[in-house]
Amino acid sequence: MQKRVLFMIIVTCWAVTVQAQLFMENVSKAGTKAATFLEIPVGARAVGMGSAFVSVASDATALYWNVAGIAKLERYELVGIHSRWIADTSFDYAGLIIPLSGYGTLGISFTSLSMDDMIVRTVEKPEGTGEYFSAGDINIGISYAFRLTDRFALGITTKYIQQKIWHMTASAFAVDLGTTFRTDLFNGLVIGASITNFGTSLQLQGRDTRQFTPVDKTKLGSNQNIPENIEMDSWELPLLFQFGVSANAIQNETYRWTVAVDALHPSDNYESLNVGTELAYQEFLFLRGGYNAFGLKYGEGGMSLGLGFTTSTLFSNIILKIDYAYRDMKRLNDTQFFSVALEF
Repeated sequence: MQKRVLFMIIVTCWAVTVQAQLFMENVSKAGTKAATFLEIPVGARAVGMGSAFVSVASDATALYWNVAGIAKLERYELVGIHSRWIADTSFDYAGLIIPLSGYGTLGISFTSLSMDDMIVRTVEKPEGTGEYFSAGDINIGISYAFRLTDRFALGITTKYIQQKIWHMTASAFAVDLGTTFRTDLFNGLVIGASITNFGTSLQLQGRDTRQFTPVDKTKLGSNQNIPENIEMDSWELPLLFQFGVSANAIQNETYRWTVAVDALHPSDNYESLNVGTELAYQEFLFLRGGYNAFGLKYGEGGMSLGLGFTTSTLFSNIILKIDYAYRDMKRLNDTQFFSVALEF
C-alpha cells in the first residue's frame, strides 16, 4: 500500500511539473517578484548538499527549508549563520527551537540582509550631497510543528517581512507550510514537501514619494507648493513549492551515506532540481557535496561542497555543531557559508 501511495505521489508531481514547464517554457518571470532575499539558502549543511534539503531538514535550519522537520527535534537548539552575499551585502540568520514536551515544537527565526551606507548622489552633485543612505531586509518568523503519527509531521510558519531603502519601507505577511513522511523503503526513505512565502504583496511607502507641484505651470501667481504623492506599484512575494526525497544508501554504526533530490517550482523562474549527498563518520565528521539548480538554463546555480563537525562542549549536555560550505555562483562571486549551532 505504501509503495502504491509513493508511486502515485511521484507521478502526480512529475505530471504537474511537466505541464507547467510546457505552458511556461518561454516565460521565466525572473525579476518580477519582491523580497528575493527570502530565496537565499540558509545553513552551511544544506548549502553543502546542493540545497537538496526539503526531506533532510532535521535541525534548526528546518525553519527555512521545511518547518515540519522541527517536529522530530526533542532538544532545544540555537543556530547562528553569517555569510558575505553577492554585491558586498551581508546575510545573517538566527533560529531557536523550543520543544513543548509532547505538544509539538515551537520555532523562532530572524533573517537579515544588510549593506554598508552609501553616498547620496544627484545630477547636480555627482560627488555626493553629504548625506548617506542604506537599504536592508528583515524576516521574522514564528513556527509550530507536530507529529500526526510517528511517521507523518506537519508544520506552519507565520512571518513578517520588511524591505527598506532610505526613507521608504514595504511590509508584508506570509505563511510557510511543510510536511514530511517517513517510509519503510530504502532504509527509511523520507518524502518532504513545502510551500513558502504565500502572503500579501509589498508596496513601498514613505516620504521619498512626496513632491510639490504648481497648480498651473502656465499661469503666474499660482500656488507653487501643492503636495502630491507618487503611487508605487505592489509586488508579489517569491512563492515556491518544493518536493523532495532522501534515503540512506548506507547506514551502520560507523558510516551513514544520505542521498537527496529536490524538485523546485518557483513563481519567478523555471523548474529545476537540487541534488546532494552527505557522508557521516560516527555522526561526528561530515562530508557533503551537491549541485544546485540542475536544469536551469540561465540560473546561477552550480556545484557546492561542505564540511561539518559535531562535538560535545565542556558541558556534557551541550552539543556543538560547526558547518562550512562553498557554493559556485558561476557569473557571480563564489560564496562561503558558516553555521554554528548549539543543542542543549
